[in-house]
Amino acid sequence: MPMLKNYYVYIMASKSRTLYTGVTSNLERRVLQHRGKVFPGFTARYNINRLVHYEVFGEIVAAIAREKQIKSWGRAKKIALIESLNRDWKDLSAAWYGGSAGPRGASARTPELDSSPSLRSGSE
Repeated sequence: MPMLKNYYVYIMASKSRTLYTGVTSNLERRVLQHRGKVFPGFTARYNINRLVHYEVFGEIVAAIAREKQIKSWGRAKKIALIESLNRDWKDLSAAWYGGSAGPRGASARTPELDSSPSLRSGSE
């Protein structure tokens, strides 16, 4: 049986709430790259280092479509999405680096059966 893979659409923010939306197959690694400013560019320049929203998909095509959808939105709609699940803009990745589990296994959905997103909030 082939190994199931998850894909993540995520929104990161700076302390001043500058936003960045991306897609990845390894959310923990990608967040670390943003935090460590591994690649020069927008997120490094604006110190975007807090994960404030993410969605889990079982298919890359669905994840890319969702990323494009969110990127097409205005700022107000992105903020409404974040605050619908993370009102206080908590860094959802803060506990990952202290030994707590990351996003793997966090979704009760079966990725190959359900390509709709599994949403995460700071209240879990």
